[in-house]
Amino acid sequence: MSQPAVQDWSPRSWREKEALQQPTYPDETALEEALDHVSSLPPLVTSWEVENLKSELARAARGERFLLQGGECAESFGNCRANAITSRLKILMQMSLVLTYGLNTRIVRVGRFAGQYAKPRSSATETHGGTTLPSYRGDIINGPDFSAETRRPDPQRMVEAYSSSSLTLNLVRALAEGGFADLRHPEYWDLGFMEHSPLAEEYHAIVDAIEDTLGFLEAVTDQKLD
Repeated sequence: MSQPAVQDWSPRSWREKEALQQPTYPDETALEEALDHVSSLPPLVTSWEVENLKSELARAARGERFLLQGGECAESFGNCRANAITSRLKILMQMSLVLTYGLNTRIVRVGRFAGQYAKPRSSATETHGGTTLPSYRGDIINGPDFSAETRRPDPQRMVEAYSSSSLTLNLVRALAEGGFADLRHPEYWDLGFMEHSPLAEEYHAIVDAIEDTLGFLEAVTDQKLD
C-alpha cells in the first residue's frame, strides 16, 4: 500500500483541493482579513496533542483501544455555555465508563465539539414563501433565521468560531486537569435525567463495581492508579 505524500502537506495546501461545500462571500476583502486574523492566532491544539491522538488512534486500529466519539451534529455560538459543555462531557464520560467496564479495555474519548460549527448542505439555497435565500451552513458561515441579512455569509463568524472553540477547549481542559475525567469520581458525571431512566440502577451498579475494583487494586499494589 502506498504511503501518503506527507511532504506535500502545508498549512495552506488545502487551498489546492476542490471544495464542494463553500459559501460565496459577498466581500472578498473582508474574507481575506478574517482569514489572516484567524491564521495569526495561537493554535487551538498543540502538536503534541495531535501526535498523542494519532498514537491512540493507531492503538484503536490495532484493537488495543476502543474509540468513542460523541457530540452534536453542529454546535451553535449561543450554546457555548458552561452548563451545556459540562453536560456533553458528562455524557461522554458516562458512556466511556460503561464501555470500559463492558469491554475491559481502554477507551479513547474524542469530543465532537469545540469547533463543530459548520453544516454541509445538499443545496446552496432554500425557498420559503416564494423567497429564496442561501442555506444555513452553520454558525461559522451564517445564521439559522430565514432572513436576507442573517443568511448572508459573514467571514467575521470564523473569528467568532475560533473564540467559541477556544472557550470550550479551555473549560474542557480545566475540568480534565481538575480530576473531572478521573474514573475514581464518577459522581462528577451525574445527570438528573439518569435517575428517571430504567437503566439507572444498572448504571449505578457498574459505577459501584468499578469503584470497588479500583479500591481493591490500589490497596493491593499500594499505588494510586492513573
